[in-house]
Amino acid sequence: MTRTDSRGWSLSLAALLVACGGGVDAVDDGPTALPSVQVAADNITIVDSLLVESGPILSGSLIAERTARLLPQVGGTIIALPVRVGMAVRRGAVIAVIDTMVLADQARAARLGVQGAELAAADAMRNRDRSEELHRAGAIAQRELEGARTAASQATAVLEDARARLASARQRLADAVIRAPFTGVVAEVPASVGDVVSATGGGIIAVVVDPTVLELEAGVPAQYLGAMRVGARVQFAVPAQPGRLFEGTIARVSPAIDVATGQVVIYVRVPNPDGGLAAGLFTEGRVTVASARGLAIPFNAVDPQAVSPSVRRIRGGMVESVVVELGVRDELLERVEVRTGLGLGDTVLVAGAIGTPLGAQIRITNSDR
Repeated sequence: MTRTDSRGWSLSLAALLVACGGGVDAVDDGPTALPSVQVAADNITIVDSLLVESGPILSGSLIAERTARLLPQVGGTIIALPVRVGMAVRRGAVIAVIDTMVLADQARAARLGVQGAELAAADAMRNRDRSEELHRAGAIAQRELEGARTAASQATAVLEDARARLASARQRLADAVIRAPFTGVVAEVPASVGDVVSATGGGIIAVVVDPTVLELEAGVPAQYLGAMRVGARVQFAVPAQPGRLFEGTIARVSPAIDVATGQVVIYVRVPNPDGGLAAGLFTEGRVTVASARGLAIPFNAVDPQAVSPSVRRIRGGMVESVVVELGVRDELLERVEVRTGLGLGDTVLVAGAIGTPLGAQIRITNSDR
């Protein structure tokens, strides 16, 4: 073989190897592995079995179910006002005292009037009884007997009138001391010592509320009217206490729909034994119309870019996409029932971590690092 032939054979062999995918540079090492991705612990959630409830969202403000606006029942000058806003008071506690000097004089006069009327009535009745005895004995005429009877009746009427005047005077005297009608908390004290008040057109002296039971007035879409039944469960939250849910039940449902808003007004009774809520707080919640207990995930675990509802699950440390069937949505707690696709204890990505590439290796880190 000549030197030229040897060189040509070498070139032909190299070309064959390239054509067949041979050679060191053409060796296939498999798919390129994705780099590991760090995910904060608050960007994952564990699938759990939870109660998921749905129903119309509502909002409104809390008011005290029992509120007493104490007005003066008699005129005069306020001489005592021992309460302040925020004070707890028991039923019958003194809220304010109006000057009773004139009223006390009137009560004394009325009492003396009763005493005089009682003496006159007793004398008239004795005279009537004596006249009846004399008439039976034939000592006096019928006309004299009738006169004695009339005098006794008139004296009795005068006595009853005097007693009524005394009762009225005593009531006015009692009304001069304004008392709490029930156990509660003083919410307002617009009056001051020295103010002159009147029984007609007098301003409010104080406001007492019962904080143990509140009421939420809210509107829900008219389409839910059939589900708004007395006793239906209502859950709500208040901005002042984030993360805490409160409960109440529908106490009343308005029979009419507001034409302007297309809503029906409901009134929710809210027990508040521990005083955790206060009148005037704004609330957001929902009326429970449907509920289901089963596997549930947060709203932000569902991939918004997917054609079918799906989530990104971590399986074997890698990210995979799983198609799921969703059920009841809980708008208040922002979670949704998962009927198929996931199992109890599965780990899924939420929020911004949903964009993690499929197949990526996941390393979970603490949120505070």
